[in-house]
Amino acid sequence: MTDITPHNASILLSCAEMAQADAFAIAAGTPGTTLMETAGRAVAAAVMQRWPRRPVAVLCGPGNNGGDGFVVARRLCQAGWPVRVALAGTRAALKGDAAWAAESWKGEAEPLSAALLEDDPLVVDALFGAGLSRPIDGAAGDLIDRLNERRLPVVAVDVPSGLHGDSGLVLGRAVHATCTVTFFRAKPGHYSEEGLKRCGMLTIVDIGIPATALAAIGPRQWRNEPALWRELLREDVSDHKYRRGHLTILGGAHATGAARLAALAGRRAGAGLVTIAAPRAAMPVYQGAEPGNLVVEADTAADFAGLLADERRNAMLLGPGAGVEDRTRLAVLAALQAKRRVVLDADALSSFAERPAQLFEQIDGEVLLTPHEGEFRRLFPGIDDRESKSKGGKIARARRAAARSGATVLLKGPDTVIAAPDGRVIVNVHASPALATAGSGDVLAGIAGGLMARGLTAFAAAAAAAWLHGECARHFALPGLIAEDLPGLLPAALQMARAAN
Repeated sequence: MTDITPHNASILLSCAEMAQADAFAIAAGTPGTTLMETAGRAVAAAVMQRWPRRPVAVLCGPGNNGGDGFVVARRLCQAGWPVRVALAGTRAALKGDAAWAAESWKGEAEPLSAALLEDDPLVVDALFGAGLSRPIDGAAGDLIDRLNERRLPVVAVDVPSGLHGDSGLVLGRAVHATCTVTFFRAKPGHYSEEGLKRCGMLTIVDIGIPATALAAIGPRQWRNEPALWRELLREDVSDHKYRRGHLTILGGAHATGAARLAALAGRRAGAGLVTIAAPRAAMPVYQGAEPGNLVVEADTAADFAGLLADERRNAMLLGPGAGVEDRTRLAVLAALQAKRRVVLDADALSSFAERPAQLFEQIDGEVLLTPHEGEFRRLFPGIDDRESKSKGGKIARARRAAARSGATVLLKGPDTVIAAPDGRVIVNVHASPALATAGSGDVLAGIAGGLMARGLTAFAAAAAAAWLHGECARHFALPGLIAEDLPGLLPAALQMARAAN
C-alpha cells in the first residue's frame, strides 16, 4: 500500500453531498424536523457553554438555515436568555421544516435592521446557509456590514452567511464569526482561506445522520490528517538505504541553497540516499556543504539524463534553484520520459510557462507539481482566469489542473489544496504564517521528493509533506523561523504524525 487510506472523520462534504446525507437520514426514518431540532439545540448549547447569559439577537434567513435559527431562539429563551429574532422576509413565505421551526417560536420576528445591534448583543447568524448562490445585498447586506464593523460576538449556523460552502468564496460580503457550528461533516469552504478568516472556532456536531450515509455518497475530498497516510511511514526491519529510495535533485549554478535545503529535507523525510546533480562550476559549493548529500556533475540536461541509467535513482526533484532555462526544461522531459517518480517545483514549472502542453503530454505516472499561485497562473492560464475563480474556488481550480496535466497538483497557500488526476482532493490547513520565508517551499518539495523515493504515491506524498511541513513550523513555536530550521524539525514532526489521533 502506497496511497492514502480514506478516513471518515476527515471527510469534507460538498453542499450537494450534505443534502444527500440529510435525505439519507430522512429516508432511514429520521424526520427533517428532528434533524433541524437537533441542529438548533446544538447551536444553543454552544452559545450557553461559551458565554454567560446576555442579550441575544438571532438573525434568521428564508431557508432551512433560518429554521435552525428559530430553534436556537426557542431553546435559548426556554433557558432564560433574553432573545430577539429578526427574519429576512416573512413567516408566510417560509416552507417545509423552516415553516415548522418558525411556528414553534411564539415570539415576534421583526425585520432586519441595524437597531438589532444597539444593545451590543451576542448574535446568532442563521441568515444564509452554505449553498447561497448570489451576493448578499439589501437589508441583509447592510446588517452584515454593520455587524462586522461592530465586531460583536457571533455564532454562525453551518457557515458564516456569505461564505460559499463549496468554493470558500465570499459572495459580496460575509460575516466574521467568533465560532461556527456545522453539522455531521465540515465543508470545503470552512477550510478555504476566507473560511479560515471568517469561521472562528469550528465545531462539528452529530445531528443523527447515520455514518452509513457516507458510503452511499462516496465523498472524494478530505481535510489533511495523519490518519490518511501515516501507515505509509512505518519502517521495516529489513530496510536499507537503497530500499528506502534514491532521490536525485537537479542543482543550479547560482541559487545553490535551494537544492541543498531540498536535499536535507529529502533525507530527513526518509530517502535512503539523496544526490544533487550540479553544474561543474558550482560543485565545490555543494560538496563543501552537508556531508551526507551526494554530489555529481551534470553540466547539461544530457548529463542529467545519463544519471537515469541507474534505475536505483527512483525519484527526481527538479526546480529548486535550477534556473529558468533549457537545461532545466530538458532535464524535466528526460525524467518524465524515464518514468521515474518526479516532483516539479519552482523553476521547473516556470521553464514551461510558455509551453505547458509540452510538459503535460509527457506526464504519465507518479508526478507532483507544487506551484504557488503565481506559478499556477502561468502554467494554467485558462483555469486561472477570473471567471473560473469566481465559479469554482481553489478546489475546483486544482481539480481542473490535475485533470488537464495528468499530475497531482499541490496548490500552495494557507489552504493548500492537493488534487489528484482522478478527482480526489485533500485540503491542508495544518500550517503557520511563519512558513512565509524564503526557502520554505524548497523544503516542502524536498519532503515530498523524499517520501516519493520511499514509494509513496504523489498524492499521498503531497498530503504527508504538507502536514509535516506545517508541523515543523508549529513545533518551532517561536518568532524568527527560517527555512534552514525546518529540516532539523522533521524528526519531531514525524513523531507527532505517528502519535496523532
